[in-house]
Amino acid sequence: MILPRLIAIVATLLACAANAAADDGAARAARAGQPLIGQPAPAAVLRTLGGGTIDLAARYGRKPVYLKFWATWCVPCREQMPGFERIYRQYGKRIDVIAVNVGFSDTEADVRAYRAHHGLTMPIALDDGSLGRRLNLRVTPQHVLIGADGRIAWVGHLDDAALHAALDKAAAARPAGAQPVALAPQAAAPRVFRVGDKVDGIALATLGGLPAGVGTAGKPRALVFFSPWCETYLSASRPATAQACRRVREDATRLAQKGDVDWLAVAAPLWTSPAELADYGRAHPGTPPLALDRDGAAFAAFGIRAIPSIVLLDAQGRVARVLGPDERGIEQALRAIAKRGAP
Repeated sequence: MILPRLIAIVATLLACAANAAADDGAARAARAGQPLIGQPAPAAVLRTLGGGTIDLAARYGRKPVYLKFWATWCVPCREQMPGFERIYRQYGKRIDVIAVNVGFSDTEADVRAYRAHHGLTMPIALDDGSLGRRLNLRVTPQHVLIGADGRIAWVGHLDDAALHAALDKAAAARPAGAQPVALAPQAAAPRVFRVGDKVDGIALATLGGLPAGVGTAGKPRALVFFSPWCETYLSASRPATAQACRRVREDATRLAQKGDVDWLAVAAPLWTSPAELADYGRAHPGTPPLALDRDGAAFAAFGIRAIPSIVLLDAQGRVARVLGPDERGIEQALRAIAKRGAP
């Protein structure tokens, strides 16, 4: 009798945790979508998994457009995929349904394997992060429904009655036809700093409110790009990435004690709030100062699309080296930079 009761208790706790996570994701998506609703949708040309392109601006005004942002490592994305395939088959002739991989710690090979495993037939596009930034991507999945008038009509997280009501309403609306559709102002492509470039124009502050001084001359600087949930959330779906995040955190904590390099850990805004980042710092005392890249601009400035990554700047504030998730030898790289800057 005890074992069945324990199983029932565990099942109840897991269900409660899943419901809490779903409610949290829905709340984050609602906050992200609040300033977007009713606004003209942004123009973007997305690369597809098949090697073609999707020009979103050319589709606005003809049919509604439903963008579902997702990642292969995302548990609720996996849970929603069967329903998403049904949505494509049900609405595909009346709504442009597009699966947009967020391009964050995902490779094209990951996406291809995922498509095959789930039997997905809808168009799949690969975002480089720019469209997600313009649409305030904060969770996965994040649904963005653009009406037949080219304006953003719905932003959400759940596959629920509210989403289906929004889809039904959008599908029933008359297209703009020959009338021109307003577009959101075109965003300038961010500058991407490469090795040898002097870094400027990046404004980051630590959780304590101190300016981070990225690119200022002085000591060499190490910027660790990460997510505070990497070690825990990805331990099941991406164990190698979770282990790399732990290794980089431990190395950064140890090396920061030497004091010869200024360290800063920069967190992506996806699934991360200032409070959660502060909790991470308390759980891991001794880590370098923490900063939240609230709009993803710092990740974009260095072309970071995988975690953990480390950008090393020399004493003059120039990019000296970029280390990806699979690279080791942080200490050796720092020694090489110090030698190069020595008189």
